[in-house]
Order: sequence, then C-alpha cells, then structure tokens
Amino acid sequence: MDIFDFLTLIGGLSLFLFGMNLMGDALERSAGSKLEMMIGKMTTGKIAGLLTGLGVTAIIQSSSATTVMVVGFVNSKLMTLKQAIHVIMGANIGTTVTAWILSLSGISGNNMFLKLLKPSSFTPVLALIGIILFMFTKSNKKKDVGIVLLGFATLMFGMETMTDAVSGLKDIPAFQELFLMFKNPILGVMVGAALTAIIQSSSASVGILQALAATGAVSYGAAIPIIMGQNIGTCITAILSSVGTTKNARRAAFVHLSFNVIGTIVCLILFLIVKVAFAPALLDDAASYVGIATAHSIFNIACTLILLPMSAFLEKIAYKVIPDTEQVEIVSELDDRLLATPAIALECARNLTFDMANIATQALKDSIECLVTYDKTKAEDIRKVEDKTDHLEDVIGSYLVKLSTKQLNENEGAMASMLLKAIGDFERISDHAVNILASAEEMREKGIVFSEEAKVEMDALSAATCEIVRLSYDAFAENNVDIAALIEPLEEVINRMKSVLRTRHIDRLRVGNCGIEAGFVWNDLITNMARVSDHCSNIGGCVIETKEQNMNLHESLELFRSDSVLYREKYTEYTQKYLAIL
Repeated sequence: MDIFDFLTLIGGLSLFLFGMNLMGDALERSAGSKLEMMIGKMTTGKIAGLLTGLGVTAIIQSSSATTVMVVGFVNSKLMTLKQAIHVIMGANIGTTVTAWILSLSGISGNNMFLKLLKPSSFTPVLALIGIILFMFTKSNKKKDVGIVLLGFATLMFGMETMTDAVSGLKDIPAFQELFLMFKNPILGVMVGAALTAIIQSSSASVGILQALAATGAVSYGAAIPIIMGQNIGTCITAILSSVGTTKNARRAAFVHLSFNVIGTIVCLILFLIVKVAFAPALLDDAASYVGIATAHSIFNIACTLILLPMSAFLEKIAYKVIPDTEQVEIVSELDDRLLATPAIALECARNLTFDMANIATQALKDSIECLVTYDKTKAEDIRKVEDKTDHLEDVIGSYLVKLSTKQLNENEGAMASMLLKAIGDFERISDHAVNILASAEEMREKGIVFSEEAKVEMDALSAATCEIVRLSYDAFAENNVDIAALIEPLEEVINRMKSVLRTRHIDRLRVGNCGIEAGFVWNDLITNMARVSDHCSNIGGCVIETKEQNMNLHESLELFRSDSVLYREKYTEYTQKYLAIL
C-alpha cells in the first residue's frame, strides 16, 4: 500500500461518512410524520418502546441520533426515564440494519441475479434517479427522496473505494500482525470503542471494519471484540448531548452507557469462556461482510434480551449514580437538542403553543366573567397568565426562528409559519384579558353600574366574544379549516356590533342615561372585545392559509368572504343571534 492508496482510502472514508450523514438527514426529514407516530407509541409499554426505538433508528440509520432525541425528550419532560430505557434498547437493535445494507458490497459470483445485487450494479442507477429528483423537481419531498438516493450511492461508492484502497494491505505482514494483536479481546474492545467515539457512529465504524475485512486479514476472533467495543464508543454522542440538561436527561445518557457496558462485559465473558473451553475454528476464519453484520446483530439482540428484564435495575442504578437533590431544576420548555430532528422539534413547539393558546383563551373568558362577578383569585391568575404568555411568545418565537434554519418540508414550513403568527395573536388576547379585567376592577372600585339597556348589549357582545375565542382555539388546536371558516363571519358581526353599541351609547349620553365615567369604561370594553375578535380572525386565517398553502393572510380572507356561500349563511345566522336581540 503506497501513499496513493492511502489518499484513496481517506477519500473513500470521507465519501462514506458524508453519504451516511446525507442519507440520514434526508431520511429524518422525509420520515417526519412517521417519527411522530412512532414516538407517540412510546408510552404504551416495554415492548412498544423497544419497537419504537428499533423502528426510528432503522429509518434514520443512526442509534446516536435516536438516543440524542431521547435525551431531549426526557429533558423536556415529554418522556419518562423508564420509557427512555426501552427506546434506547430498541435503538441498539435498529442500528444493525446499516451493517446488513453495507454487506451487499461483499456479494460475489457470476450469476446475473447476484451481479444485480452488487452495489456497483445498481447504485449508478439510484444516483441518476436521485440527481434527477434533486435538480429537476420542485417538491421538497421528492428532493429529499433524491438526496436519500444520492446519499446511499455516495455511501456505497465510498465503501467500495475504501475496500479497493485497503486490498493491498493483505500482503503487508505488519497489517496482519496488527489484527493478530486484536485477538486479545480487551484490546479489541478498546480499539472498537475508541474508533467509534472519534467518528461518533457505530454504523460507520462497523462499515469501516467490513471494508478492512475485505483484505481477509480480519478474523472473527478479532472482529467480535471490536464490534463489542463499538457499542460502548457510540455512547459518547449521548453523553455529550446530556451536558447541561436535567438530572433525568443525564440519567438517560447514563443508562445508554451502562446498558452497553454491562452488555459488553456479559457477552465478553461468554466469548472468553467459549474461546477457552471450545476453541472454535470459526474464530480463526477470515470475517466476511455478512459475517460481521451477523455478529453485530447477534451481539445487540443478545444484549437486549439479557437486559430488557432488568430495565428497572438500570433505572435504579441511574438514580444511585445521579441522585435527586433538594434544589429545584429549571427545565427549558423547548430543547435545542431536538432541532436535529425538525419534525419532532416542530411537534414540541406546536404542543407548547397549544398550552399557550389554552391559558390565553381561558384568561379572556375569566376576565369577561369578572365583569359580572368579580373574583380576586381569577384576577390574580389572569395577570399571571399575561406574564406567562409574554414569556412563551419569546421562547416559542426564538425556537421557531432556529427551526426555520433547518431543512423543513412544505407541510412543516407551513406549520412553523402558522405557529409563528399565532403566538403573537394569543399573546395579545391575554393582554386584552388584562385590559378587560382592569375595566371590571375600575367598575367595582368606583361603583359604576351600566343601565339595563347597556347590560343587555354588553351581555350580547360578551357572548359573541366568548364564542369567537372558543372557535379560534378549537380551529387552531384541531387544525380544522371547517371550524376556522366560522370565525370570519362572526368577526364581521362583532365589528357591526361595535358600531351599533357606540352609536347607542352616544344616544344615552345625549339624554343623560349614562355617566361620563361609565362611558369611558364602556368604550374600553367594546374596543378590547373588538380587538380580541380581530386576533381570532387572524388565527382562523392562519389555519385556512396553512391548509391552502397560501401564505398571504389577507388574500385568503378576502377570497373566503367574496366566494363562500358558507360565509354568507353564517353571517346571517350570527347577525340574527347577536344583533337581532339588541
């Protein structure tokens, strides 16, 4: 092996790692909704968690990425430590899929079918399809499929380049002696752990081992301990990601490490017993691509079968090593670690926005109730909600801005845009709740009482405002266009009510049926409720424009007003319901 072979090896390794990373990122984007569905099953039990970890890892081709996600979920309190343990175990099995894909490079034979299975036969076709999809289609989903195919082609090309580059090593005595040293199981485990920790991917390090096995100098006796060590080395990514997280998140990373260390120790002891007691000839045979993939799968499945019944024990160890303290931990509502998986990060931002929407709309309803029956506890809660929605607007807005720098598909981009707009409207609704509460307190302190006619009018406006707030929350929470379509005609009716009520108020002032102070409060209440309806209209418009993929809110609403039969029907219905009783 000369300097040129070495440079070829470096180039092949670079292409291999780049292709794996490229393919994994694109798979994450294209499988976003599937990941959400899988992760939604995590709470259903031990086996469900195991299968979820296996499935997610098989899709995104990285147990490290899955484990980092799990640390983020635990840190954000979206998952318990007990659930995380089972997912981590499943991820260890899911990562073996990559080795089986890479084992295709070892196919040999003159049979036409076998030749077609060789990557050198079909990856050029996949690369051609991938570049066509990437360069000549407009759909982000198709582009992602193209990137997956290009990443896979690059990965396999890098694998073959590495294999060709190291083929000359089989004639070098020093290389053969090196792998004779690795027959020392302890040394093999250490080398496997170190290599995987450096490149932070057990799948990639198994691929490198498979490429080296093509020289014929790597025996099963040397390969198996290296494979065991690779499982320990892959823990470095989760450990690094847990720095600065909550105790439970650090426990999840520790469980990942302890699971692999305990599994390696148990399997290593069994390996040594078999080696010493039976000295199977297989251990001296040259390892093949398929043989390494098989050993990798058997080891990870064995570790899981041994430790799955002991998941509660692993949890107890984690609590012993990282004990609770009296100090209260401050948990970030949204974890930046989840940004590596945009679909999951977006779902977390969406859930937090639902919480924000819920407390903001409830505060508005409570403030209107305080106009009739003042409640000190509700008043305190309303002001707390206003502070909290201010905070949540900053947190969610900053998170969505970070998320927008990631590669999102069309639906994810539309959803992120809707959330970014909606948080401002829900925050303003909570502001108006405080304003309405202030009016209620002013009436209480100054003994202001509306006339009977004014009470009837205010009750009608309050009822209309509560209904539009309920509709806007339901439409947003359910992402329901049919409910959103009911908001705009009601908003128009509330605007008409505002004009009618102001005119009637002026008439009462003219004949002396209303005082100046009551008039100021009256005007403030009408203004705040009308502005609440405006924000509800914006929220409904966001839901409609997201579904229609039209990012122009005013254009969407104008088209709806002018073309919709439903709009005219509901406008008439709301007019009779709220204006006719005045």
